[in-house]
Amino acid sequence: MKYSQGNLGRVFIAKIEHGDDLLSAVRELAVRENLTAAVLFMIGAVQKASLVVGPREDVVPPSPVWKKFDDAHEMVGIGTLFCNENHEPEIRLHASLGRGDDIRTGCIRENAETYLVVEVIILEIVNSDAKRTLDAITGMNMLGF
Repeated sequence: MKYSQGNLGRVFIAKIEHGDDLLSAVRELAVRENLTAAVLFMIGAVQKASLVVGPREDVVPPSPVWKKFDDAHEMVGIGTLFCNENHEPEIRLHASLGRGDDIRTGCIRENAETYLVVEVIILEIVNSDAKRTLDAITGMNMLGF
């Protein structure tokens, strides 16, 4: 295990509106407010989303299983935001989404269009050296210190 200590900084409350791309909106806020590390809490609904629901097999590097939908699903999500080596904010967002009996849990990695509204609470982490760095084994930008 590797870890870093930090402190809580600012708190942001954002309303992502109908039709907005959820991840792009949060990234734009991060750039505008110079956020380099944060915890994200989300509640609302999305449509036309793409998410990874697990690996095809339990091997490293993983081959992701993608699921897409293009109708409104209720959502609750938690995520992190850390900048990469180019100082660009990268979001890792895991969410449970449902509509009727269609329930999915996974990592939203591509566009997720907001349906009506998504409320986002952002807790800034300051005084930490955490960042996303390229992991040679997985080929993914992973948390590093």
